[in-house]
Amino acid sequence: MKRKFLAPVTAISVITALAVSACGQAPEEGGGDKQASDFKSCIVSDAGGWDDRSFNESSKDGFDRAVEEFGLQKGEAESKDDSDYVQNVDNMVQQGCNLIYGVGFNLAGVLTDSAKQNKDVHYALIDSTFAEADGTPVEVENGKPLLFNTAEAAFLAGYLAAGTTETGKVATFGGMQIPSVSIFMDGFADGVKKYNEDNGKDVKLLGWDKEAQKGSFSGDFDNQSQGQALTEQFLSQGADIVMPVAGPVGLGAAAAVAKDDKARLIWVDADGYEAIPDYKDRVLTSVVKQIANAVYDTTVESKDDKFSSEPYVGTLENEGVGLAPYHDFESKIDDELKSKVENLKQDIIDGKIKVETPNAPTK
Repeated sequence: MKRKFLAPVTAISVITALAVSACGQAPEEGGGDKQASDFKSCIVSDAGGWDDRSFNESSKDGFDRAVEEFGLQKGEAESKDDSDYVQNVDNMVQQGCNLIYGVGFNLAGVLTDSAKQNKDVHYALIDSTFAEADGTPVEVENGKPLLFNTAEAAFLAGYLAAGTTETGKVATFGGMQIPSVSIFMDGFADGVKKYNEDNGKDVKLLGWDKEAQKGSFSGDFDNQSQGQALTEQFLSQGADIVMPVAGPVGLGAAAAVAKDDKARLIWVDADGYEAIPDYKDRVLTSVVKQIANAVYDTTVESKDDKFSSEPYVGTLENEGVGLAPYHDFESKIDDELKSKVENLKQDIIDGKIKVETPNAPTK
């Protein structure tokens, strides 16, 4: 299987070196070789599967890199739908895994139950806190949440989109209405609002009402045709920039954008220019989560007996989230707008601008 996204290795040292305020520090990267190890690292995907060009694939990239570099044993299970989660996690326990990753919000309940029942095993949950069956967040002494405050980076993407739209309308939609999806949409909405306030404009956002926490969702992370239909609807309403937050469903959005000469796409999780090369000429930028680095570092922490249950939260400050390069659009975006986006990034890092969202990671 060809992997199309690998978070830059250089970012690891940044993540491991900087403290994460009130939410833990990314584990230090240890040296190692490829000698055989008794440590077994395991991972279970969400229903989107390893080739989702998004959070599952990014998680697997970091997992594979650590396994290869340190000669670890491994176990992996690709979930086809929600009914696979319990069996797949139980299978990892039965295989004698020392560390088990669950990818995504939908695995929170299953991974929490398993962690409580197997206290000698380390667990790491990507994109969600551990939670009870009713969704109530809970701390698990042998479980580490890997979280990302993507609202900060999506704020920059919203400002950029509002500053580059030619129609005065931009749009976003999600796969499912869960915190790790809605947080992107919240940040994007605030970025559009900030642009309007700064410039006396009235750029419209279709697909999401932050205040009401209501908007457009495909209903899952699998149905690409639904993603295409939603995007075609936005384009017909005048939007020329669309940000899908929906894993593989976003490929349907990309297909719709490709049919409109003036439409552009903002990808999420991975750098879409690399993750979806068939549509790279339409990718304005991407709201990136350095999931691969967080997974790699957590594996090092666990194998070196330095595992901590303290949550890791990726931010603009520790480079756990950010905007991807503009690639083909670098020369097409106004220099003043690019400078403004950079200034806003620093303002967020410095605390001068606070991007607030009800979907923020629980620290």
